[in-house]
Amino acid sequence: MKKIVRSASAVMLAGALVLAGCSGGSSGNGNGYVGKAEQDTNFNKEGLPIVKEPVTLKVVAPKAALAPNFSEMEIFKKLEKETNVKIDWENIPDTDYVEKKNLLVASDTLPDAFYAAGFTDYDLVTYGKDGTILPLEDLIDKYAPNLKKLLEKRPDIKAAITAPDGHIYGLPTFEENEIGTNPFFHAINTKWLDKLGLKFPETLDEYTDALVAFKNQDPNENGKPDEIPLSFMHMQWCMDIGGLFGAFGLPDNLEHRIVRDGKVIFTAVQPEYKEALKYFNEKWYKQGLIDPESFTQDAPQYLAKGKTSDETLGSFVWWEIEEVVGADRGKDYALVPPLKGPGGKQGIGRANGGGPARGSFVITKADKYPEITMRWIDQQYEPYMAAQIHWGPIDVVYKKDASGKLVNLPLPEGVSAGEFRQKVAPGAGAPGVITKDDFGKIVDMEPRAKQRKVDLEKFYEPYMEKENYPGIFFLPEELDTINRIEPELIKFVNTQRGKFIVDGNIDAEWDNYVKTLDKMGLKELMEVYQKGLDRYNQNIK
Repeated sequence: MKKIVRSASAVMLAGALVLAGCSGGSSGNGNGYVGKAEQDTNFNKEGLPIVKEPVTLKVVAPKAALAPNFSEMEIFKKLEKETNVKIDWENIPDTDYVEKKNLLVASDTLPDAFYAAGFTDYDLVTYGKDGTILPLEDLIDKYAPNLKKLLEKRPDIKAAITAPDGHIYGLPTFEENEIGTNPFFHAINTKWLDKLGLKFPETLDEYTDALVAFKNQDPNENGKPDEIPLSFMHMQWCMDIGGLFGAFGLPDNLEHRIVRDGKVIFTAVQPEYKEALKYFNEKWYKQGLIDPESFTQDAPQYLAKGKTSDETLGSFVWWEIEEVVGADRGKDYALVPPLKGPGGKQGIGRANGGGPARGSFVITKADKYPEITMRWIDQQYEPYMAAQIHWGPIDVVYKKDASGKLVNLPLPEGVSAGEFRQKVAPGAGAPGVITKDDFGKIVDMEPRAKQRKVDLEKFYEPYMEKENYPGIFFLPEELDTINRIEPELIKFVNTQRGKFIVDGNIDAEWDNYVKTLDKMGLKELMEVYQKGLDRYNQNIK
């Protein structure tokens, strides 16, 4: 870590700044404090509280739609009481967070830290290089015993969060349960199938026939044409129809990037992708089987469609049925395994990435108290606390059983696990690591996660792609290429996918679409991804 203080007079200034800050907050540019916390009698290098007199840190974080401000969550009240570190939270709705986070950084209007930060590799390398965020490895070594122990035990996690220049700029978040390999769980209303005398669909055409019947035969028997045969959220995590592309022999995902036999394939220019788009336009959209709002709705709108007074939702994509339709209606729906396509193909994709996300918490140059900040965040890498940060606190979501394991308390009546957890914990993107060894020992896997794992093994894993694109930390020049090309290219592809499904004209416009992607740099982008994959595979041999 860079030593900013270089003289006795500077040390005296540092002490003055510390004392002033302890009484008045944490604004400042960090000069005179980094590496000098031990000289402040207010700071405890070990044990709790972290400081004898309260210190305030300003922290920016996204929050889910149903979540209160983090200052109102019991888990953070508990941390404040134990540590004596107060957090001045600036919570941003998760739908707006990326844009506002970028504006804060660009305007140099920085908090002390970003929490559940979602910093990309490009963010970490760029802002680490220009000094916007601090390198953390020395702070981890000196002030983060929980995280240091984890990284010593799991060198693979340390390797995953270390940038190509050798620094650690962001802290990890990781739930090592493997339930995110396929996010596209596809459900259908079996009550309506039974009422209309339809068999459970095994092929795409049988599924289409069911959607037509849902639209035209009034299965909710209210005399209104209010049934929604299929709803989803276009190109959104766990809500998209990307899994259904597998019926044409080439599953899609949110990056439109898959791996087969070690070769990177961009799905959105392949013949199978084109064939799928034509089917979805001609067989589904033109017949009114797709909810038109699927291309514009947000999560609250989407989730509300399963909870209308009359049951109106025939089919949807989400990885927890009850969160969409409510606990009472959950029994009316069942998961649909991958459907066989017109050519007899049957498969589903595997999500890219895996392993720890490395940009969950960053400390900025504005932080006058990086040692205190590191000690505060390290509390959340203690395994019991990590579980509570991700899923909810003891006496609210968990109790400790006789063995010391956190076991789930019953949910409040009429509330789904997903909705409840949003209200009491920052969630999966927050700092903290729960390893596979922690599940069943430190914390019992939550019931919906257990069910998800069972469902994955039963319905999807037998048909899943064998490879995915791993979480590679690219070289700076590779990140420059990716950042220069990919955002606009993916935006164009996603917009065009929606237009093709809604408007058709796919044969007439396809060649020009592909040529546009070539001009935008698709070949160069795929070369970078292939080079990164080849290097990664070579390194793990």
